[in-house]
Amino acid sequence: MAFPIDRLKGFAKACQFAAYSWPVSEIPSYSIRQRYLRHILNYKIHPSASIHKGCFVSGFHLTIGAHSVINRNCRLDARGGIHIGMNVSISAETYLVSASHDPHSETFEGLNGPTQIQIDDYAWIGVRSLILPGIHIGHGSIVGAGSVVTHNVGPYQIVAGNPARPINTRLCEPHYQLNWKPWFDTDIS
Repeated sequence: MAFPIDRLKGFAKACQFAAYSWPVSEIPSYSIRQRYLRHILNYKIHPSASIHKGCFVSGFHLTIGAHSVINRNCRLDARGGIHIGMNVSISAETYLVSASHDPHSETFEGLNGPTQIQIDDYAWIGVRSLILPGIHIGHGSIVGAGSVVTHNVGPYQIVAGNPARPINTRLCEPHYQLNWKPWFDTDIS
């Protein structure tokens, strides 16, 4: 019995994702990690963005804008698509999950409709947050640590909790440029 070519191609792609998860994501070099993501997994990542050690990636539709920072041990599930704007700070151990299953499906089908996660410029996502499929995080908004985002977040809104709810509004117009690349991911630069 011949091994189907599509299955073999899938296995080869899975090996590329597995190689990133370990050992590539643990290499203490921002440029090596980024080159792998850009040239092997074909993600659209601006050269000034930084992806810290220990991040797990899956899916084929990931875009990260200029000067955005993905901190340690984040999980980026880009099966439904993830678009991250410029100067976005995503804190450690955050999960962005752009695919799920339809809870009403008898056959455990995937969700229908748009599941891409959109994070606009200057958004700040706090440590250990969870962003669910189809969520839009607005320009300059803040998601508090440990939040579970189940609804869109408007521009400059500050949300927190499980589920995340508005708690305040950001009062400034952000205009900073992120460049967080500490030595060996030690928080010492």
